[in-house]
Amino acid sequence: MEGNGQPVSTPLTVGWDAHRSAVAGLTAQLAAMPPGAKVRLAKRTSNLFRPREGNQAPGLDVSALAGVIEVDKRARVAQVQGMATYETIVEATLAHGLMPYVVPQLKSITLGGAVTGLGIESSSFKNGLPHESVREMDILTGTGEIITCRPDGEHSELFRTFPNSYGSLGYSVRLEIDLQPVRPFVQLRHLRFGNVRELTDRLAELLQTRELDGTAYDFIDGVVFSAEESYLTVGTMVGQVPYTSDYTKAGIYYRSLQERTEDYLTIHDYIWRWDTDWFWCSRALGVQHPRLRPLVPRSLLRSDVYGSIIRFENKHGWMAALDARRGKLPRERVVQDIEVPLERTADFVEWFLDTIPIEPIWLCPLAVRDSEHGDRPWPLYPLEPGRPYVNVGFWSTVEIPPGGADGDTNRLIEDKVHELDGHKSLYSDAYYDEATFWSLYGGDFYRPVKAAYDPDGRLPDLFAKVVNRV
Repeated sequence: MEGNGQPVSTPLTVGWDAHRSAVAGLTAQLAAMPPGAKVRLAKRTSNLFRPREGNQAPGLDVSALAGVIEVDKRARVAQVQGMATYETIVEATLAHGLMPYVVPQLKSITLGGAVTGLGIESSSFKNGLPHESVREMDILTGTGEIITCRPDGEHSELFRTFPNSYGSLGYSVRLEIDLQPVRPFVQLRHLRFGNVRELTDRLAELLQTRELDGTAYDFIDGVVFSAEESYLTVGTMVGQVPYTSDYTKAGIYYRSLQERTEDYLTIHDYIWRWDTDWFWCSRALGVQHPRLRPLVPRSLLRSDVYGSIIRFENKHGWMAALDARRGKLPRERVVQDIEVPLERTADFVEWFLDTIPIEPIWLCPLAVRDSEHGDRPWPLYPLEPGRPYVNVGFWSTVEIPPGGADGDTNRLIEDKVHELDGHKSLYSDAYYDEATFWSLYGGDFYRPVKAAYDPDGRLPDLFAKVVNRV
């Protein structure tokens, strides 16, 4: 795949000629739009859980920008188009014994989406968030220009405000990302705890030493099943294993945490261990039932399939209408990921288990790596560099009691997260008032960048997209 040490196109990459042609096609589409027309993307899939309100104008076709341009094995760098899914990226990079520093959990998440939004996984305790391993980006801005931006230089402010801007400052068409070497297998050790404080105390030790029983580890995350049962899973890349488990058909990964203390997966299956059952959310669709499971083709056991079903229901409301006819209470969607400092994690989880009837919940430690650009290097999601945080993920619905309103539970969570000096990801429902929102998500940094790169407001601003769902 490399000739004379230089990266070249392979069957798993699209090459520079195809990329330049795709960018030219995109800019031609934009030029053909009426002056001042609103700009958005036409995407077939989405990992957002805040549906847009009202009718949407036709969007830009970005289907030709969904590949890996090239992989440079020697430099451990990949050139990737903005709409490339991590499934595509992992396939291309594993062929070279490499992977991105952070691969979000679901196959259909795109690199551009993970950077303009936020992504996280079990390597985030040391590798931070996906945008931290980006070297440079080509961004289509609201002015219609393609601008190359880097951590330093003329467009550094755009580079640093792009993460968590959710397409309100522009869309990435190319990203240059760092890659890390991998080994073929992952050894997993599942550590059980009787309460959450025991878990967070042990997690603090592990994050300090970066070792388990004298062996350095590469991945760590956790699952809380109840106040009395929770697990940390510590993963170490290894060259040889006595066996490998398969959780892509009959087996259900999250249940294995309760059944095993040690396990082994291929690196590929470890990366996608959560995708087969959408963590555990596939149970709501019945596909974890032991009689139904064997009948479901492996090709349908995927998060994007489940997501399509949920989006169909959100649009048409057939099950909600059926439940109403049956006399059931309406339900509020509570699909969120939040980050709180490690030392406040037990406070949040204990409150959550006492207050919100959702289980299991996911725990994933992270620390922002960048310390060269002040104490808040990514101003739209102002976590402190080097400070350990824990992502807490919970994805379900709760009943709206008589006299209650849709959004009450989400507002309660927002208040608790703020009380504990945390932040909430913005891929789902948000209920902040405008002043509070901008105080939490870098309004003073965002406004001048928005004015510079989208002066005519062709892209909705971040508050309008996240809270007003435009």
